[in-house]
Amino acid sequence: MREEQIPERERWDTEITPHNGLLDIDFNEIWRYRDLWGLFVKRDIITVYKQTILGPLWFFVQPALSTVMFMVVFGGIAGISTDGLPQPLFYLSGIALWQYFSTCLTSTSNTFLSNAGIFGKVYFPRLIMPLAVVTSNLLKFFIQMSLFLVVYIYYAVFTDAQIEVNAYALLFPLLIVIMAGLALGFGVIISSMTTKYRDLTVLFSFFTQLWMYATPIIYPLSYITSPKLKFIMILNPITSIVETFKYGFLGAGSFSWWQLGYSFGFTCVLMSVGIVVFNRVQRSFMDTV
Repeated sequence: MREEQIPERERWDTEITPHNGLLDIDFNEIWRYRDLWGLFVKRDIITVYKQTILGPLWFFVQPALSTVMFMVVFGGIAGISTDGLPQPLFYLSGIALWQYFSTCLTSTSNTFLSNAGIFGKVYFPRLIMPLAVVTSNLLKFFIQMSLFLVVYIYYAVFTDAQIEVNAYALLFPLLIVIMAGLALGFGVIISSMTTKYRDLTVLFSFFTQLWMYATPIIYPLSYITSPKLKFIMILNPITSIVETFKYGFLGAGSFSWWQLGYSFGFTCVLMSVGIVVFNRVQRSFMDTV
């Protein structure tokens, strides 16, 4: 029966059809659900600190306490170099970047398990959930960056600290995109795997904690003297992001176009694999959750 022969009352505004390919993403559909995307972002922001005493102040308290701890343990007791930079600036820059990445990674890795109740009741593009997580955490990230900016201005104006901004600071938006892509890619892959193997959640949480120590957050890349160990560190896609940020905003650290290009290429491949796995699992994950 042709479309013009179908009675008006039997026509549908929206048709839900299965994906034809593993790499298919209906961006038009995601855009049509942008209001829902915004609601999930608002939910993630409000519910995190809704019943806490300090509320949004935790956005400042967490990086501040972490910075003080790193200054005492790694800067004071261990005596690890900070490339000649003031310790608060050095640690804050790494902490802000790492917390955005790790929070997005941890949250997106629980996409299917934590939202199974919603997924089982109503249809919407499943990819909106991890996208909302990455978006909502941007607010927390920029608030923490404002703390970094205040400390930066203090050392630039009132001290003789050798810090300077250069043109590579303009790569900051690209660094955010790469971090978000890495967190999203890894997160949806882990989330897809945990629908069948729940114990991977605990293992992955432990792995994320160890990952921070394999990233130049508490020490500069120049602190690593072994060529083999430094090469392994460079294989970590977060390394070039942290080093580029410190090089652009603080004038210390190292910068390499090929290392940043490696991180970008790694992100593209990871996102492609994540989409394949996510599209495959989302068709039947309600049977195993």
